[in-house]
Amino acid sequence: MNRKTIMAMPVGCFWSVLAACILGIVIGSFCDFDINVALAHKTEIGSFFATYGSYFSYCLYPSAGACLYAGLKQKGKRFHLLAWTLLILGWLMAVYYSNSYNGKAVRALLGYTAGESSPALSILSWIIWVVLYAWVPFVVIRLVDRNNPDKLIAVGAAILVAGITADNVNLWLKQVASRPRYKYLITLDDPMSEYRPWWQMIPNLAGSNDNYKSWPSGNMTIASMMFSLPMLTDVLEKRSAKKNMIAFCIACIFVLIYGYNRIHMTNHFLTDVCFGTLITYLIYAGISTAFLRSVMEK
Repeated sequence: MNRKTIMAMPVGCFWSVLAACILGIVIGSFCDFDINVALAHKTEIGSFFATYGSYFSYCLYPSAGACLYAGLKQKGKRFHLLAWTLLILGWLMAVYYSNSYNGKAVRALLGYTAGESSPALSILSWIIWVVLYAWVPFVVIRLVDRNNPDKLIAVGAAILVAGITADNVNLWLKQVASRPRYKYLITLDDPMSEYRPWWQMIPNLAGSNDNYKSWPSGNMTIASMMFSLPMLTDVLEKRSAKKNMIAFCIACIFVLIYGYNRIHMTNHFLTDVCFGTLITYLIYAGISTAFLRSVMEK
């Protein structure tokens, strides 16, 4: 690992993401409500992307499991059971998170109604997610370079640990802030009456009420997982700095589209989006650097 890289990218890329997020936070701190008034407008294509766009991010979990599997298999037979366990864990994490966040939409497509439809339809919705992610580990295992098993293990572990950490930090911060969502505010006669900037927090007001879980954006936590994509391209057999840069650019474009979608679909403000991205990116950067540096210093 090159000490001058963060998540397989030059340090300059790291600072550019931080700068973009901070700029968005500054602008949003003064113009959050006005930006939503100008941009928020639900559309069918926006709804489709909001529901299924996370699939690409969640593919990173089975990919991480595949890296752990490939690395541990090189360590000897005593690690084979652990390798299979972590491979299955990464795959199940993608299935679990997708079903938790988007399972309702899939069940609706199947015509499932809770308490009325056959339980088989609910089971089928799970099977759909199982199949959608089943191909990922097989492809990744075939493409990764097994000559450096320690690096494979570090990359896989970093993605899984950072993903779990970022998700839980986001859930905790939502309770700390309890900021009302724009889509809730526009149901009021006077939306500005309950609007609060991000720094005016009322801890634990949200409880289980999703209307008060605007800051930071949970979907941006999911989308920002894509910034770890260059770490995967960096453990391929045919890796290159160019491929890593292409992966980084894909991640940036994906995050930008996802961020716009969260505002467009009336779910979040600009500061929600930027904080969700910033917090997740810092978590991934810190954890991946710690894991990969420990491998380099062996």
